[in-house]
Amino acid sequence: MARHVTVYEVGPRDGLQNEARVVPTGDKLALVAALADAGLARIEAASFVSPRWIPALADSAEVVARLPVRAGLGYVALVPNAQGLARLLEARQRAPVPPPVDAAVFVSASETHNRKNVNKSVEETFRAFDDVVGPALAAGLRVRGYVSTAWGCPYEGAVDPARVAAIAERLLALGCHQVSLGDTVGVGTPNQTRDLLHRLAGRARPGSIALHMHDTRGTALANVLVGLEAGITTFDASVGGLGGCPYAPGAAGNLATEDLVYMLNGMGHDTGVALDRLVAAGALAQRLVGRPLPGKTLQAELASRTRRAEQATAEGR
Repeated sequence: MARHVTVYEVGPRDGLQNEARVVPTGDKLALVAALADAGLARIEAASFVSPRWIPALADSAEVVARLPVRAGLGYVALVPNAQGLARLLEARQRAPVPPPVDAAVFVSASETHNRKNVNKSVEETFRAFDDVVGPALAAGLRVRGYVSTAWGCPYEGAVDPARVAAIAERLLALGCHQVSLGDTVGVGTPNQTRDLLHRLAGRARPGSIALHMHDTRGTALANVLVGLEAGITTFDASVGGLGGCPYAPGAAGNLATEDLVYMLNGMGHDTGVALDRLVAAGALAQRLVGRPLPGKTLQAELASRTRRAEQATAEGR
């Protein structure tokens, strides 16, 4: 197994987009800063889809223009079309120091989910990428690709892994430096994950495939272990388990970043992430969205801190 593993934080975008409470811009930036303080070096921070689709992220241009710039810290913003890319590039130029922001494009492995998500067929979506990927690369941005419903679709059920592998290969051939395979509704099992990654073995360059697991059925970390065994070194996660998908009924939150980091650090992998600071970021995320988050490690660590504080108070008396 690889010693260094990249934890790719998606909470400020994929997490907050599904929340009923709209988080103000300044609070979003405070969350990004807290995640960076914990050592997360790749943070998905914005989405330049239509505000009509995702009103919670309507301030993405302002967020990008004010992102903290630090050595080794990079960001990602979702851009579905040429208009989204233009808005991203304009937002970067507004910043006193333009932050390093990659563009991300997304497509579903199932036709029905893709139409629900972007109102296009899969082929129409790929044609739209011609106006995004090349121009983004020409502007000096890297491009990440996402394949949603890679394990299963809430409308169509099981998805053929050969289809998923073919879509991932098309994204890499377009110029994406990495493709993240998403278990959007959290139906994946370890055997499915092993089969899917086996189909991509030898057909995708090392480091070009990432996993984006949801924990709807409690199998996210088991699938991560299979990914580690297969040589995957990048895993997406969301602080506190924030998120879900507005176009995937019944999808629970993403794999919680604290749960992933706790396991990876305990296995001896180098993530560069300090769990205590990550828990502090999770506590901030809870306050911002106004509800307890489902991350198990987050809740365990917060409960432990409360007990220690109560014990210290009692002993002080």
